[in-house]
Amino acid sequence: MKDIAQRAGVSESAASFALNGRPGVSEVTRDRVRRVAEQLGWRPSAAARALSGEGAATVGLVLARPAETLGVDSFFLQLVSGIQEVLARRHLGLLLQVVEDIEAECAVYRRWWAEHRVDGVLVADPRTDDPRPVLLDELGLPGVVIGALSDSDSRTHRRLSQVRVEDTQAMAAVIGRLHALGHRRIAHVAGLPTLAHTARRMDSLRAEAERQGLTAAQSVVTDYSDTEGASVTRRVLQEPDPPTAIIYDNDVMAAAGLGAALGLGRDVPGDVSIVSWEDSAVCRLVQPWLTALSRDAVAFGRIAAEELIVLLDGGGARMVSLPLPRLIERGSTASALSGILPEEPSAN
Repeated sequence: MKDIAQRAGVSESAASFALNGRPGVSEVTRDRVRRVAEQLGWRPSAAARALSGEGAATVGLVLARPAETLGVDSFFLQLVSGIQEVLARRHLGLLLQVVEDIEAECAVYRRWWAEHRVDGVLVADPRTDDPRPVLLDELGLPGVVIGALSDSDSRTHRRLSQVRVEDTQAMAAVIGRLHALGHRRIAHVAGLPTLAHTARRMDSLRAEAERQGLTAAQSVVTDYSDTEGASVTRRVLQEPDPPTAIIYDNDVMAAAGLGAALGLGRDVPGDVSIVSWEDSAVCRLVQPWLTALSRDAVAFGRIAAEELIVLLDGGGARMVSLPLPRLIERGSTASALSGILPEEPSAN
């Protein structure tokens, strides 16, 4: 700072004001100081900013999921890519930590707050009974929930925004399309039952099945792994009245389910249609290609990071809804009667 001030011909306090965006210096002086700083290769010290109360220039993300399931989950890789893209533009760092459970995640937030490690957090996987919103309120730590909180925790949190995905409508659209193809026995291989979006999908399945008069619709919860995806598939397909269509909560389970069905001698889509909730390259590396709900996970990450920056800049908390995912029909779904795809598959 002293070197910059001397070369720019200003006091050290004026140089500090100029570089930190504070009032008290003219725009001409601010521009001159910044040009000198750039020439000298100056960058702000995150540690010094934290000690002076100016912030850590870092955003936190804690994932409370088994590490082995995260390693094959393309959604989170794309999500983080979108987050990092936005943070890089603001020269903000991303502090990522993987923990075993929600209690450990809350402990991380308390430690980060006490140590001034982060300016705000991105909160993944909202729970049906989620302690994190209240904790973040108590700490005064700004955050953005990636996916909406459960209806029981829908109250407004002063410094907690939400980026909402319409899981309920998406499930209703999938059930409606399968019903139109003649499917009356539908299974849903769901994810972790404690997650708010899993609960919304299961509730939507039940509601839509009742509305359509489907008496043989069921959800089976899993840990999102390929192992459980395959195991549940074998179990439901060996029931006396097996489903003619199966919806999987991610691409990995859907691919594993396809392999399990083929291993039992079932034809896909002749005997059973398969739908993946997530679209990825995995859905196009198997035969037949998997019908999938397509949503832009990178854009999801960008929007979440942008909303957090709004909070860090002093803006208010708000709810942002993402577009409804599109159903991309491929070779794994067909009419329950003929096993033949319609000539013009839907993309709604």
